Amino acid sequence: MDQRENILKLWRREGFEFQPVHFDLCPALERKFHEVYGEEADYRDVFEFPFRNLRTGFLRQEFRDWNERCYPGREFLPGTSFSIWGVAHEPTPESMHMSRMYHPMQNFTTEEEFASYPYPEFDPSQAEECRREVEALHARGIAAMVPLNCTIWETAWYMRSMEEMMVGMMTDDPLTERHFERITVLAEQRAAAFASCGADLLHLGDDIGMQQTIMMSHELYRKHLKPRLARVVQAAKAAKPDMVITYHSCGYVTPFITDLMEAGVEVLNPVQPECMDFAEIHAEYGKKLSFWGTVGTQSTMPFGTPDEVKAVVRRNLEIAGEAGGLLCTPTHLLEPEVPWENIEAYVEACREFRLA
Repeated sequence: MDQRENILKLWRREGFEFQPVHFDLCPALERKFHEVYGEEADYRDVFEFPFRNLRTGFLRQEFRDWNERCYPGREFLPGTSFSIWGVAHEPTPESMHMSRMYHPMQNFTTEEEFASYPYPEFDPSQAEECRREVEALHARGIAAMVPLNCTIWETAWYMRSMEEMMVGMMTDDPLTERHFERITVLAEQRAAAFASCGADLLHLGDDIGMQQTIMMSHELYRKHLKPRLARVVQAAKAAKPDMVITYHSCGYVTPFITDLMEAGVEVLNPVQPECMDFAEIHAEYGKKLSFWGTVGTQSTMPFGTPDEVKAVVRRNLEIAGEAGGLLCTPTHLLEPEVPWENIEAYVEACREFRLA
């Protein structure tokens, strides 16, 4: 059984032949990896990750002069970049991995401003390139994942600011609805296109949880976001019914799990142990929902011993049981304070795992 077949069976809770591994390294840890494994090595290949993100985006953006149009008079630090949506990301000297975000639509108040804004456009001409990319991964026995996280909510507030979007939802502002709708339609079009090209996994997501509570009320979520997430899932499933739908949200999202499942989510990521108890979540939802994550990057990975890392991995995999349903991984990007020995211990624990 190759990596692609194994991860699909695992996430469909049909058993598994071996426990795959997956993680993301910060630049400092990637340098450490190269010290150990050589400059030409790719950690995704060395540790045999079961899937890769597709590079094709199905978006076209002709506009380039974001600074003059959206941020007139502002002088950004060197190294500032602009996303395809016009969001400015300014480097912060005090942080290696974070940037300061600027919202190009924050001060919009009129329909004309929204109508004239240069949103990216769906580009179906990328389909052949995407098919070739999917076929190349399948030929290597690797699943093709669509990185469509920041699906609706995060893209919307990155562009307009969280404060403006929250107020707009609470007041049923038509401009807020217009903005959500423009983003949702693009997500539907892209999801359907990726599915039609044979991609295996659709990774959706918007952060809707905080460390100890949810980010918004059920009322706001169910009115403005849940139906739109369901539309994106439906667009993908209409083109490829067996596509596996994964969803990312940081933080505490237990109260939203039923809503996510009703919208079509099949795999929940990352189930942060600092915010949610995996044993409890699995007992409640594990017969109908699969998981990806569960090993804390605020706790176990940076501050545990190698033996403690292995114990957490074994515990969580034993909870999931012989049906599978858990890709046991660190919950987020591994930061510089994570000892390399803990990463190797995580990999060893997955490789060695066998149910008694």
